[in-house]
Amino acid sequence: MRRLFNTVLLAIFVAVIIVLSYWTGKWSYSWMPVQGTAEAEQVDNLFSFLVAVGTFIFLGITGVIGYSILTCRASKDDFSEGHPSRSNAKIEILWTLTPTVLVIWIAAQSFSIYEQLNILGLSPIVMHHLPLEEPAYADAAPSGKERTTTQNQAKPASEEIGVTAKQWAWIFRYPNAVTSNELHLPVNQSVRLVLRSEDVLHGFYVPEFRVKQDIIPNRTITFVFTPLREGQYRLRDSQFSGTYFSLMDADVYVESPERYGQWLSQAADRQPALASNRAYAEYTQDVQSDRQSWPTISPAPPQSVNDASTQGQ
Repeated sequence: MRRLFNTVLLAIFVAVIIVLSYWTGKWSYSWMPVQGTAEAEQVDNLFSFLVAVGTFIFLGITGVIGYSILTCRASKDDFSEGHPSRSNAKIEILWTLTPTVLVIWIAAQSFSIYEQLNILGLSPIVMHHLPLEEPAYADAAPSGKERTTTQNQAKPASEEIGVTAKQWAWIFRYPNAVTSNELHLPVNQSVRLVLRSEDVLHGFYVPEFRVKQDIIPNRTITFVFTPLREGQYRLRDSQFSGTYFSLMDADVYVESPERYGQWLSQAADRQPALASNRAYAEYTQDVQSDRQSWPTISPAPPQSVNDASTQGQ
């Protein structure tokens, strides 16, 4: 009878922590910014699953510890040893097979997300002592010049936009030779970003897109994503790139294809104007007022673009 009671009690305990873990996993969606892309949905699903699994493990372990403390105490003068659990084949198989299956599944889901992003241009990892062959997608370039990524393995995209990062500003190049310091994206259409750095390591980071991609000097890195939610977002540099890196941000607009096409057409007809550059403006002000207290490089001067944001001016 007692054994049946313990079995029922264990079943109730497991059911409760499963419900609590499921609820915590669903609740974790609210911890993240709004989902701005199709890929963000998959990232959040994977995050929710990890939270649910972590909650189940935490509650299971703490529950067993608490139960043992309350019900399995030895008397004050009892120095005998408990029943050994070693060499139990069933337990060994269970705690080896279960984490293995979970890790493989998580790896498969992560790989699927990277497949959708179609990130190109990251390989090879150069080893100083191991000569590596050139990868199939990297064209050999003359010495001192940038390697470019061919599109032989590239996923089709409705729009391709060039992104140039430099200390400390973003410049975006659109079809029809339109340039801007704002990133405009058509909703519900796949977009390929072609990332380049003119100086040091930068990071393309929009929290709502669940995208944080390093931009490596002397490389061209591309990835594909699909915006799903119209609105205004904020692009930031996720890598420390120098004195004024905190000012290196840009507005991101996800809009209907019609509005995007209208903006692109209007921008093409505008005369080039200087883009806002808060880092350059602050640096100039600091130098003029003699407030610069540590050595730093001079920020890149404002660049002429077809569509110049007044943000920061």
